[in-house]
Amino acid sequence: MTLSLDYATLSDVGRVRRNNEDSAYAGPHLLLLADGMGGAAAGEVASAAAVQVIRRLDTADIGGEDMIEALAGAVHRANERLSELVEEDPEREGMGSTVTALMFDGKQLGLAHLGDSRAYRMRAGQLFQLSHDHTFVQSLVDEGRISQEEAFSHPHRNLILRVLDGRPDSDPDLEMLDVQAGDRLMLCSDGLPDYVSNDVIAASMASGTPDSVVVELITHALEAGSNDNVTCVVADVVETEPASGIAPQLVGAAAELAQGSTGRGEPTVAVRAGGPDGSGSGGHGTSVDPEELRYAPRPPKRFPWLRRITVLVVVLALLGGGAWFGYSWTQKQYYVGTDGDYVAIYKGVDAEIPGISLSSVYERQQLLVDKLPTYSRQQVEGDIQAESLAGARSIVAELQQTAAECAKLKPTPKPSAKPTAKATTPAVTTPPVSKPPVSTSPPTTASSTPTGPSVNPEDCDGVR
Repeated sequence: MTLSLDYATLSDVGRVRRNNEDSAYAGPHLLLLADGMGGAAAGEVASAAAVQVIRRLDTADIGGEDMIEALAGAVHRANERLSELVEEDPEREGMGSTVTALMFDGKQLGLAHLGDSRAYRMRAGQLFQLSHDHTFVQSLVDEGRISQEEAFSHPHRNLILRVLDGRPDSDPDLEMLDVQAGDRLMLCSDGLPDYVSNDVIAASMASGTPDSVVVELITHALEAGSNDNVTCVVADVVETEPASGIAPQLVGAAAELAQGSTGRGEPTVAVRAGGPDGSGSGGHGTSVDPEELRYAPRPPKRFPWLRRITVLVVVLALLGGGAWFGYSWTQKQYYVGTDGDYVAIYKGVDAEIPGISLSSVYERQQLLVDKLPTYSRQQVEGDIQAESLAGARSIVAELQQTAAECAKLKPTPKPSAKPTAKATTPAVTTPPVSKPPVSTSPPTTASSTPTGPSVNPEDCDGVR
């Protein structure tokens, strides 16, 4: 047995906001609701664009498990459409929309859900929530940190964790659901459940026609002080021909934008095109769909890659600036090293980057490396870092002083220059004769070189 849907949808801008950012659609094979967000009219654009793309699933050509694949593809295409809209107008950055859709093939339902709008089913007098809120508060309920009653009044109940926003990670929940004759389905934006309890919603859905139920639910929300737009879609699963006919209904931002409406609006519902008797039983051929007027063929978007190229240029500029800053810093550093056989002052850092030299000889000194003692020579060969050019020159001056003092001390152990000294070296009497002058010389040296003790003769080992 093939079932059908008898549906009605209604949207109200509410008593606080000037613009309606909700959009909804109801047809023989699709119930759809989108709640836009983002401010500066971007929320209206987001929800209307999502409905425009996904409503194409209102067809009898898709059924069974294929509905899940079709819903997933439609949601992703809607997400891509939002991305394109942001590229066309960067001021729309940050806009997004919830999506809750029920696809119907006469035997089963396919559910796609993203955000905090909701889908309900009433069966045998029991109300059951089909969708799962993608909100911060719901995550606290799932973790057992707060109760469902506390979530109803939580100050952050409107904080959404997942939404259709043009980014690649906007994946919806997907599920196949059974359906029976007598089931009543309802989709709504958060302007209803945030202010009206499940008991009141269940009582309103327990009786009446879909038309009367949507009016009653929105009235409850407004009387409860809802400061948001309120939109509802109600559909009864019936075995007979639906009283509402098969003409699609479009409400909210999608309908208002299609009609060129701006500012505060009245509750909106698409006009049902019926037969001559006005019963609403006419087919698709006699219906006027304002949505078709809104989304007429558009000219190719201009410069679609401009934004991405701009971001790439900025990133490259930052990387280039950082590299130049680093190179400039290296050219303000100095160290003392060797340049061949001589001591030299280098500008830069002793490091290697392929194709780039980070150091160069700044000043080559007249000091031979071989004139330094072993310890000082090893220091220079391993590079001595300096805080500045003046510091490097100070290091060189100290090395020159060390070399000079070692040069003075080295001649001391040389033998006497007399040619006969070698012939008389074995004689014991010759050294005592030469020692008195040597012994008289040290007092003179000690008194004239108070700076001499700065270099120990043993420290001059290795001087060549």
